[in-house]
Amino acid sequence: MKLELIATATFGLEAPVKREIEALGYKIIKSEDGKITFSGDERAVIRANLWLRCADRVQIKMAEFEALEFEDLFQQVKGIPWEEWIPIDGKFVINGSSVKSKLSSVPACQSVAEKAVIERLKEFYAIDYFEKTGALYDIKITLLKDRVTVTLDTTGPGLHKRGYRQNAVVAPIKETLAAAMLNLSFWKPGRLLIDPCCGSGTIAIEAALIGRNIAPGLNRKFVSEEWEAIPEKLWKEERKKAFEVIDWDKKLEIYASDIDKKAVSSAKENAEEAGVLDDIVFSVLDASKLDSKGMQGGIIVTNPPYGQRIGDRQSMDKLYDGFSKFLKQNPTWSMFVITADKTSEQKIFGRNADRRRKLFNGRMEVCYYQYHGLKPEASDDGHKDR
Repeated sequence: MKLELIATATFGLEAPVKREIEALGYKIIKSEDGKITFSGDERAVIRANLWLRCADRVQIKMAEFEALEFEDLFQQVKGIPWEEWIPIDGKFVINGSSVKSKLSSVPACQSVAEKAVIERLKEFYAIDYFEKTGALYDIKITLLKDRVTVTLDTTGPGLHKRGYRQNAVVAPIKETLAAAMLNLSFWKPGRLLIDPCCGSGTIAIEAALIGRNIAPGLNRKFVSEEWEAIPEKLWKEERKKAFEVIDWDKKLEIYASDIDKKAVSSAKENAEEAGVLDDIVFSVLDASKLDSKGMQGGIIVTNPPYGQRIGDRQSMDKLYDGFSKFLKQNPTWSMFVITADKTSEQKIFGRNADRRRKLFNGRMEVCYYQYHGLKPEASDDGHKDR
C-alpha cells in the first residue's frame, strides 16, 4: 500500500530528521516546520519507527483539505477510508488543534470528526455501537489557516521513549534531542567523544547506540504493532534485520563524567539497560577540570547545568571558565554545547560560536553552540575542522 507518511520533529531538528529518512531510502515529499513528509508503505512505517533517532513520532497522512464550515469537515473526514485501518473493535480517539482557522473550537472540531468516523464505520460494518475494545487508533485533526491535515499516529508514546532510561536525574535531556546533537556535530564512531556533564548518560548512550548501529526503537513496542493492517510478520522481519546489522566489532571511544556521584551511578544503570555499558567509560569528575586524554581532534558534546534548570551562577562561571581554558589548550578539539544560558557563548571560548541553532528541550528554548576545532595536521595554519 502506497502511503504518505509524516515524521514530526521538535522545531530546529528538521534537517537531521530529513537526513535520517533519506538514509533509510525514502523520498522526501515536503519539509516544513516541525514535520517531514515522505512516501513509503507499511514496511516504511515499521522501519521509520525502529530507526529514526531524532524524530518525535511517525504518522500516516490520511487527508488534507480546506474546511471553512463544520459540514466541510464532516464530509471530508467521512470520505476517508477508515475501514482500511480501523477494525470493528478498534479503539479510535480524536485529538485536535486549531491555529488561525475559522473553525477555532478544538472540542467542536474533534466532536464533528468523531461523528464522521463513526458514520463511515457504521455504514461499512453495519453496526450502531462500537465497543472500542481492540487496538488503539489515535487520529489527529490539525487545522492551520483553514487547512486541515488528518493523520493517524503509528508510534504511541513518543520516539524518545527508548526504554533504557530507568533512572533520571534533574532536568534530563530528551533522547531524540541528544541524538540530534550528535547528528548536528557530525561525530562519527572512531572519533574520541566526551560528555563532561553526563547526567543520566543520555548523550553518551545515544552515541554508543549510533556507534553500534543499534536501532533506537529495537527494545520497545509501538501502537501500530497491534494493527491488523500491518502484518505481524513484517514487524518480525524488520526487527530481525535490525538485530543482524548491529556492529559489535567497531572500536568506540566514548567518555562520560559528572561531578555528581549519584548521576554517574544512574547513567551506568541506564547504559546497562541499553546494552552499551561496556562501550562507555564513566567517571566522577569535575567538568571544569576536563582532560583531553592526551588525544587530538576529539569532540565534546554536552548539556551542562544552567540557571533556569540547575546550578548556581558561581558554579556555572567556573564550568565555562574550565571549558574556555580547555579549548585554548586543545585547539584541535571541537565543542558542542546546548544551554538556555544566553551569557555562555562568549564565556565558553571568549568569542562567538562558529554556528548556533535555536532548539527546544521540552518546552524550554535553548541554543546549540558549535565551536569547531582546527584539524590536527593543520593546527598551525588556521584551517578549520568542519
